[in-house]
Amino acid sequence: MKIKAIETFATRDVAFLRVTAEDGAEGWGQVSAYNADITALVVHRQVAPWAIGADADDIAALVDRIPEKELKFPCSYLFRAMCGLDTALWDLKGKREGKPVCALLGGTPGKLRTYASSMKRDISADDEAARFVRLRDAHGFDAFKFRVGAEFGHDIDEWPGRTEAIVPTVRKALGDGATLLVDGNSGFSPARAIEVGHLLQDNGVVHFEEPCPWWELEQTREVREALSLDVTGGEQDNMIPTFRHMIEMGAVDVVQPDVCYLGGMVRTLRVSAMAAAAGLPITPHAANLSMVTLFTMHLLRTIPNAGPYLEFSIEEADYYPWQYGLFRNDPYRVEDGRVTVTDAPGWGVEIEPAWLARSTYQKSEVS
Repeated sequence: MKIKAIETFATRDVAFLRVTAEDGAEGWGQVSAYNADITALVVHRQVAPWAIGADADDIAALVDRIPEKELKFPCSYLFRAMCGLDTALWDLKGKREGKPVCALLGGTPGKLRTYASSMKRDISADDEAARFVRLRDAHGFDAFKFRVGAEFGHDIDEWPGRTEAIVPTVRKALGDGATLLVDGNSGFSPARAIEVGHLLQDNGVVHFEEPCPWWELEQTREVREALSLDVTGGEQDNMIPTFRHMIEMGAVDVVQPDVCYLGGMVRTLRVSAMAAAAGLPITPHAANLSMVTLFTMHLLRTIPNAGPYLEFSIEEADYYPWQYGLFRNDPYRVEDGRVTVTDAPGWGVEIEPAWLARSTYQKSEVS
């Protein structure tokens, strides 16, 4: 069955994509969040021309063909746009077969442990710890990630002493039973990252994400080799050869692709398989409550090397107002610190019609 039309519904922050086959069957996906209106234009300029009229069932062939046809643009926006097509085609296939996407990929519906993921740095140690306690008591979270250093801070903290304060404060508030993760967001030199890493180890933190500038894989490996906790990375990367190099050189203990940044499920499954062959787990980046977290849920219910938890954004409307009101049903209900991948066909979610009505609409179709 061939692809007849591709439509996008975009705001600056989020863009959904609907694909329609020649028999009228539809599937919904999403391009990567953030500057999504630009990405929607890339869909129609650089993705749709190669997809319209192509076989809707051969997703892998399309995912491989488009970067070759757009060889002058081996860049983030192309892969962010391709994710919309890839994920919409999986939804279409799931609805045709009456199966959730994870089942199409060989997995099963079911529950996933989450970690409560904080994006904030403009928050004191005491306030962050108190927020985590409230979330633990309300939703049963038992794992939490918070920020240290400053984003690309070049060893300068968000404010003096914040890193040294927040690590023991959060540990004390949550007790020894909580699993703690931290994110450096490319903030440190290797020397400073190792110093911070020892503080993390002393407080039982198990995961140190992106300690050094993310493209400096040798720096990240230096930190990993000096510490006993897991040093992790990969969220920003979108080229599969980079992931191959990252894995082969031993830069990280845990690989963290983002389904949307990388270009969709097909490409993320390939990275997951590379990591599995090397004995490494996958804990994907999924930092907002658009469809990226739903894609990641299905991925983790499929791959054999899924990490122990799903990243789950805890930011409210004052931080990410755009991630609310997207869906008619709620795919992200957390009970006892867990979310559930249902057996509903495709992604099992319906986009809110009122949101679609407010978006900017574009369409590419067979002429």
